[in-house]
Amino acid sequence: MSDPTPDPNRKDATAATAAANAAVGSSLPLDDPHDHECATRGLVAPPTSNQVLTPGGWPVWDLDAYAFLDGDAPPTVNPSLWRQARLNRNAGLFQVAEGIHQVRGLDLSNITVIEGDTGRIVIDPLTSAETAKAAIDLVDSALGPRPITTVIYTHSHVDHFAGVRGIVDDAAVARGDVQIVAPEGFLHAAVSENVIAGNVMQRRATYMYGPLLPKGPQGHVDAGLGKGIPLLGSQGLIAPTLDISETGEEHVFDGVRIVFQLTPDTEAPAEMNFLFPDHRALCMAENCTATLHNLYTPRGAQVRDALSWSRYIGEAIELFAEDADVVFASHHWPRWGQDDLLHHLRAQRDTYRYIHDQTMRMANHGLTSTEIAEELELPPTLAREFASRDYYGTVNHNAKAVYQRYLGWFDGNPANLHPHPPVESGRRYVEAMGGAEAVVAKARAAFDEGDYRWAAQLLNHVVFADADNAAAKLLQADTFEQMGYQAESGPWRDFYLTGAQELRTGTPRAAGASGNTLSADTVAAMTSEMLLEYLGVRVNGPAAAGLVLALDIEVTDRGERFEVGFEHGAIHTAARRDTMPASVTIRTTHQVLGQFVTGALPVEELVATGAFVVEGDVAALQALEAVLDTFDLWFDIVTP
Repeated sequence: MSDPTPDPNRKDATAATAAANAAVGSSLPLDDPHDHECATRGLVAPPTSNQVLTPGGWPVWDLDAYAFLDGDAPPTVNPSLWRQARLNRNAGLFQVAEGIHQVRGLDLSNITVIEGDTGRIVIDPLTSAETAKAAIDLVDSALGPRPITTVIYTHSHVDHFAGVRGIVDDAAVARGDVQIVAPEGFLHAAVSENVIAGNVMQRRATYMYGPLLPKGPQGHVDAGLGKGIPLLGSQGLIAPTLDISETGEEHVFDGVRIVFQLTPDTEAPAEMNFLFPDHRALCMAENCTATLHNLYTPRGAQVRDALSWSRYIGEAIELFAEDADVVFASHHWPRWGQDDLLHHLRAQRDTYRYIHDQTMRMANHGLTSTEIAEELELPPTLAREFASRDYYGTVNHNAKAVYQRYLGWFDGNPANLHPHPPVESGRRYVEAMGGAEAVVAKARAAFDEGDYRWAAQLLNHVVFADADNAAAKLLQADTFEQMGYQAESGPWRDFYLTGAQELRTGTPRAAGASGNTLSADTVAAMTSEMLLEYLGVRVNGPAAAGLVLALDIEVTDRGERFEVGFEHGAIHTAARRDTMPASVTIRTTHQVLGQFVTGALPVEELVATGAFVVEGDVAALQALEAVLDTFDLWFDIVTP
């Protein structure tokens, strides 16, 4: 819901922020109607309700919370982001082409449906079962109910598959009534990215998407890619029944021809574009949307390949553009007509290539990642393309991502090879600058001059030197707030404003959640090797340094056996060869092994269920259990 009683701790825009935002507004053609015409074209039916509720009545999705977006941008919101937020508020069922429709505005992503001979093909069933069901209910209400015969996952990110159980079930897939189609490598990519680093990514996502912020002109306004993420919805995963393994591969699903293009290591590790030749419609997945995307996502993930991304867009132009009259994606709105779709695809292709090439040109001149990010700007012809603006990714942090992909975190300067960590560095900086009071005074002067970046750097040292320094924390909150108000990027805004909120009110530990528990669907989709890799991440190396243990693990329902050893504080695994004598033998199913690996249940309780059989030295297994970490989701970010 919107925030009818503003938090008195939140401040208005300063004169410097208001002036900065006004300058953005005057530099761009914000009144250009083209995107609005595309975003509203083909409306068949608005949402039957602006809220999507759980069975318990909790709103998973609430478009009414964005009613504040009526009117002009206030000084507390970058006017370019405000424009994007208003465009992303358009919701309902839209016709893309004859026989192709999209539901937009009921999730961060879009769900697309294609009419087949006997039912419907669904592309990307959203983030949650609740929003996916609401979207399909809207389709059925407007177009008439039809069964779903095929589900296509364009790529391996959660907002493109996790709502699948809201529209189909395992039984229908097992009977062959529904086919699940995905790019090769989808399943591994879908689970691996969110397992090894799952806890830290989830915590950082609470900053990136602003779910803890009030929605309003002083809070969350948009994610850039869409309005935001569904809250507390049900997520699942049904494994693909067909992997697309080659570019040019053609299939007919329920009478509908589709030609595929694999685009690995672009926006996702496993992704694909595809053409509907009989509809003259091209789906670009998430490779070409109405924003500059992330080459590095601030929630954390492996750096993406800008060069491959640009090349694959170019390949799509060569393969498909002449045979398409409309191009659409899994976010935002379509482009119609050869001229517009080619203009869009070429600009997107050139945007990623320009960032890649110019970053590495400057790197080869010896500039560091921060120097490149400060200097690099898109040329005017691209900078005025709204689909190349910084609504989600930014030129600044994407340049750093390109540098990191080729050269890593180190800039070559020995002074940066082994610096002190934040707390120790902060103490030394504060002492060198005359003490905390003097540093805060310098930061206050920088704040008053509108130099918020410098104020934030100064205050960060004080906060990490002394987390109890209330003056520094509150001024840092005010500083982050103004930086958020000026941000064109939805994620940057949410990072700054969430940091400000936590500096003022503290980390929301009462909401606590462990990062150890993986969903049953995720565990089922993981290989046993992946489970054991995650077990290694949980081993507290210093505590386990003296532990020497050999396990024989038999995964009974998958016909697998593993030798799992612990020595020197590290895990090592291999297929069982009977070469290593085991002190403990475990016989269990894959799903129950997942409960052990994630710490969902202690060994004693697992053994009591009868589904986790342990032979040998049970005390040794409990010694291992004692050195396994659990992860607190609500670790501190803006304080030590």
